[in-house]
Amino acid sequence: MSSQIISQITTLDWIVFFLVLLSTFAAIIYGQLKKSKSPDSDEEDGLLDILLMGRKLTLPLFIATLVATWYGGIFGVTQIAYDYGIYNFLTQGVFWYFTYIFFAFFMVNRISKYQAVTLPDLMGKMFGPRAEKVSAIFNFFNVVPIAYAISLGLFLQALFGGNLTVMVFLGTLIVVAYSLTGGLRAVVFSDIVQFFVMCAGVVLVLFFAVGKYGGIGFLKTNLPEAHFSALGGNSIATTLVWGFIALSTLVDPNFYQRCFAAKSPEVAKKGILISTFVWFLFDICTTGGALYARAVMPGLPSDKAYLIFSTSILPSGLRGFVLAGFLATILSTLDSYLFIAGTTLSYDILPKRFRTKKMAHYCAVIFSGLLAAVLSTAFSGDIKAVWKTLGSYSASCLLFPVILGHLFPGKISDKQFVFTCSIGVVFTTIWRFLPEEGIVAAIDDLYIGIIATFCGLILSTAIRKKSSIFEG
Repeated sequence: MSSQIISQITTLDWIVFFLVLLSTFAAIIYGQLKKSKSPDSDEEDGLLDILLMGRKLTLPLFIATLVATWYGGIFGVTQIAYDYGIYNFLTQGVFWYFTYIFFAFFMVNRISKYQAVTLPDLMGKMFGPRAEKVSAIFNFFNVVPIAYAISLGLFLQALFGGNLTVMVFLGTLIVVAYSLTGGLRAVVFSDIVQFFVMCAGVVLVLFFAVGKYGGIGFLKTNLPEAHFSALGGNSIATTLVWGFIALSTLVDPNFYQRCFAAKSPEVAKKGILISTFVWFLFDICTTGGALYARAVMPGLPSDKAYLIFSTSILPSGLRGFVLAGFLATILSTLDSYLFIAGTTLSYDILPKRFRTKKMAHYCAVIFSGLLAAVLSTAFSGDIKAVWKTLGSYSASCLLFPVILGHLFPGKISDKQFVFTCSIGVVFTTIWRFLPEEGIVAAIDDLYIGIIATFCGLILSTAIRKKSSIFEG
């Protein structure tokens, strides 16, 4: 398959491709030059500048970085669309739009009053120090960019061939190297270029596909009927799992970090709503493009089908631009997740004396990148499995206590939070490793985790009330 793509790439394509990459690195350098170097700034101000751009993220920058960061799994979503049709738009689109809108209207103002630096820092201020450490461990494994390391490996393998594991390690090491050039500012300014390239790329693919093959009539003639079903042949229970995974956005560190970095809660709220509209258009393009890929080239491996189809229909020059768009889509998420994973490790998990040490942050980023590459081998290149596994733990164990913590401030104690999350982890893990037969095969582990978390919270509340009565 790699030779099929390489044979179509011209010298002009390579020129355009590398010009886009150079533009990205130029944006990073520009961002670093814009950095404030006030001699009066103390250690805390320097840390805020590295982690949150000094809380000065404007609306355009907020939209660009949030949109770019959130779509690195392009191989995963197009694979689902290729295999199941518009089911992808429901599970990877609609469910998430409701979550984004909920976050904008319900969460933004509530979290802004805490003036937190990271999501675990917020959990510490809401519940207590134990909750901060437990949520930090959860968040670290949730943001170790396994899926995006795999995406980059698949991209490099599609272009150059070779072993997927080797390509994952090679690509991740390159991203780790340039991620060490700066803090959130470097990520945000690289996201500006990547935002425009990735959005233009998916639009071009759909535009040329419609122009060459026709509209919806062509798709209906050449696709299985199930591809136009909302469930795509999957069960309602399986589909709803993706709905709960979408809710994990409510405990995703990247979302919180952008909101913490925004100039004001109003900027964050407007930014999320505008970003949701951009994601809606982006999802139409990726789902539509993957449907054309399935209709025109039904025998391709689904994880690389969209890329192969894209290079086959685009003219020279634009082909290189769209390839750069693919790479930009992956890199914009991979570098953001690496930064967050490194921050979570150095700021939230390691002892507090390391918080202001740049070297600790750099080592944490390197460790996070290597861990992502190593763990990617456990999933055999299956991005959907990564999302489902990590998303299930995040949604089942953290989601319920965090939402209730916002609804009823001060009602959940530090010990209750830890106990509730621990119960969720234990039951989710046990259910995951039981033989897949009978009731175990019928009920997803995410549901078991949510039920266990709910029961754990009720039990801990009852124990807490009894203790207070006896103490009284």
